[in-house]
Amino acid sequence: MLSTAPPGSPYHRLGRTDRHRWWRPLVATLALAASALVVVCLLFGVAAAVAELTDRPFDADGLPTFGPIPDAALLLASLALLLPLLLGAAWLIQRRPAGTLSSVLGRLRWGWLGRCLLVATPLVVVMLFGADLLLGLTDDSSMFDPAEMWVGWPEFAAGLLMVVLLVPFQAAAEEYAFRGWLLQAVGAHLRSPWPAIALQAVLFAAAHGWGTGWGFLDLTFMGVLFGWLTVRTGGLEAAIALHVVNNLTGFALAAAFGGLAADETMADAPWQLVLVDVLILSAYALVIDRLAARRGLATVVPPALVAAVPGGPVAPSGVELRPPGVGVESRG
Repeated sequence: MLSTAPPGSPYHRLGRTDRHRWWRPLVATLALAASALVVVCLLFGVAAAVAELTDRPFDADGLPTFGPIPDAALLLASLALLLPLLLGAAWLIQRRPAGTLSSVLGRLRWGWLGRCLLVATPLVVVMLFGADLLLGLTDDSSMFDPAEMWVGWPEFAAGLLMVVLLVPFQAAAEEYAFRGWLLQAVGAHLRSPWPAIALQAVLFAAAHGWGTGWGFLDLTFMGVLFGWLTVRTGGLEAAIALHVVNNLTGFALAAAFGGLAADETMADAPWQLVLVDVLILSAYALVIDRLAARRGLATVVPPALVAAVPGGPVAPSGVELRPPGVGVESRG
């Protein structure tokens, strides 16, 4: 029988059900890491076997190479496969509804996700062109380097199809891992969300590799902001929306100009891109927060949700529906 967190619980405390024990988040995290390692090894093992059979070359890291589009697809798929593992760990090991990784309502709020996508899309476009303009003014360079050659419609169409099919799952998996799983694993022990927000933000930046100091700071800031928005709005939708739009745009441009094989990530960002990115991220957070307040978005577990889950705790009287530590209004 599955359990849910009691009414009034904010997002980062959704893992603290009546089944919670101090060791359960740790064991679940270790099991999740082990299963992810097995799945990734199997995926790349199959790819290596195919490469041997088809006489494909291997790169300096010993990984098979099939060309820019298949190689990018393999990488994106290896990250996307984390998503079912994360949901399965919440259900199988923590014995709570898998949807509690999505929001305080125990599901992904699709309407809210759509509104967040509408806000994120124009802001990402402004960020790209704003950063390109600032780079041109200060560094005589451009993200849209004319030396980069258009790959042609057939190759671009194939690359774009791969990007559209895989990037949303890859970006969502990262959000479920960092803003979802880690936030709730630490939050199960601590009432304040800030230690969990800080930890997952640093790990999120480190997971992208070490490029420039500016890039690391930008990714850390992004992680903090996404973590705050997740607790503030009671779910992952706002973080998923911006992450998906940002990655879709970046990968689509890479597919158009032959950049899918490049190793650069946001960790390699120059200060110009970081400056514009911080401004755009801050604007996004402000707009989303106001929209959530205007819509009366639920930010804590409502009593009706607990009553609907078999084995869920009974709503105590006098519960204040307000998550502590981040100044969230009671919007339920």
